[in-house]
Amino acid sequence: MDRLGTGIGWRPEIADGIEALPGIDWVEVVAENICPGHLPASLVRLRERGTVVVPHGVALGLGGAERPDPGRLAALAERAEALGAPLVTEHIAFVRAGGGTTGLPLMEAGHLLPVPRTRDALDVLCENVRIAQDALPVPLAVENIAALISWPGEEMSEGAFLAELVERTGVGLLIDVANLHTNHVNRGEDPAEALDRLPLEALAYVHVAGGVERDGVWHDSHGHPVTRPVLDVLEQLCARTVPPGVLLERDENFPPVAELAAELESIRAVVGGSRV
Repeated sequence: MDRLGTGIGWRPEIADGIEALPGIDWVEVVAENICPGHLPASLVRLRERGTVVVPHGVALGLGGAERPDPGRLAALAERAEALGAPLVTEHIAFVRAGGGTTGLPLMEAGHLLPVPRTRDALDVLCENVRIAQDALPVPLAVENIAALISWPGEEMSEGAFLAELVERTGVGLLIDVANLHTNHVNRGEDPAEALDRLPLEALAYVHVAGGVERDGVWHDSHGHPVTRPVLDVLEQLCARTVPPGVLLERDENFPPVAELAAELESIRAVVGGSRV
């Protein structure tokens, strides 16, 4: 994968601050939140000064039983072209069910729901990923998600599931180390075990985000500072490979820009201190 460097999730609430932050090589924008014909002025200025912009989709539902919606795929492709993006990213999740030939009302979850780690679910996911790859003008990378629960009857670990997905489709990986930490707290899964199974040559970039633990449950809030345990998972990843890009996500409770800059410096220190 191409080298991206250090980035931050672009959000309208902190657009001016992002433009002022030093050392920002790239930004990621939620694909469904922009219109290709009317890009926010801040994004246009960032692009004009050479900042890479990557669209990050949240609505394809690649893990669902239905094939990806052609209209959604076309919209994602349009955004990639409008932004001159080197790749597009999405989630290993399902977000809706029903509708169409099911005879049931279409239901939108409003949330990224985990895909059962079974052979049958992997077959569906692989086919959906292939359809998306064929429809997009740039490479696709997919992200592991955070979850509160495990499905009964799962047949594979997260690392094995992701490794076989890459082997069968050639898709890139967006690894969210905060999500690995979330699944460690909530599902008892060892981040190191997942990292050991990953085909790290497929790594496109890494997400780092804050969260909070309440009553023994980790909430992947994207509205709190990045914690040391999440940076520890990033350090474990960096002990295995130098990530092509690392990005800080923040979606709410935005702090002063100086605090975001400090978090970015902490991330850079971990990545820069890796010895691979």
